[in-house]
Amino acid sequence: MPPSTFDILILNGRPAAGKSEVIDYLKKVPLGERIRRFHIGEFEEIDDFPILWERFEDDDLYERHGRERKYSDTEFIYKGQRHKGYVFKEKFFWNFLIEKLNLAYEKRFLRERRQGCTAIIEFSRGSEHGGFREAYQHLSDAVLSCAATLYIQVSFEESLRKNRRRYNPDRPDSILQHALEDTKLEMLYGESDWEDFSRPDPTHLIVKGHRIPYYVLQNEPEITDKPDLLGIELDKAFQTLWRLRNP
Repeated sequence: MPPSTFDILILNGRPAAGKSEVIDYLKKVPLGERIRRFHIGEFEEIDDFPILWERFEDDDLYERHGRERKYSDTEFIYKGQRHKGYVFKEKFFWNFLIEKLNLAYEKRFLRERRQGCTAIIEFSRGSEHGGFREAYQHLSDAVLSCAATLYIQVSFEESLRKNRRRYNPDRPDSILQHALEDTKLEMLYGESDWEDFSRPDPTHLIVKGHRIPYYVLQNEPEITDKPDLLGIELDKAFQTLWRLRNP
């Protein structure tokens, strides 16, 4: 019997593009309807933000006890000026995060041989720290061989607007309410390589010999805050991806 759900959905976009809102919408759709409309069954999110934030917290604990910070600094220089904010000491750490996503997928899905459950792998990447092209090079063959990608398109200006809107200074560790300082958002995500990365093929990302179907959901003007409109666009997106994944 052929599968009725995606094994892996990769969810990409700039910070605050609308990725979390898409996941929230999917959670609210009854399972049977969700499988029929979107080919998403029971699903589990694998997001690199909690891993990232935990390393910052680990370093804070090290520093509190007089040890050297291992992964991050608390200040950075941008355009010749010093700014407060967490940054990684090495750009390789962005690729390390992708390797952690691979490991999480292997442990939660492959080892347990879970059937009919979709893994939603979520991350953002800017050109400054390697972009999507480099990130995808670090995804495992196990992920790339059965994935489809939904990219949520917004400009940097829209990302900045929504990043400011969701900011809650009391919940910097929250997936839904965390936000970057304006300067750090500009430094890390002001430039995106998505268009260059996806340009060679209008329907598939070509990575290490794999062809990953992709769909670009336009979220400017914003539709992720309008459930009726979002549902229509997600119908189109997932039906297109399903046809591409299962020609």
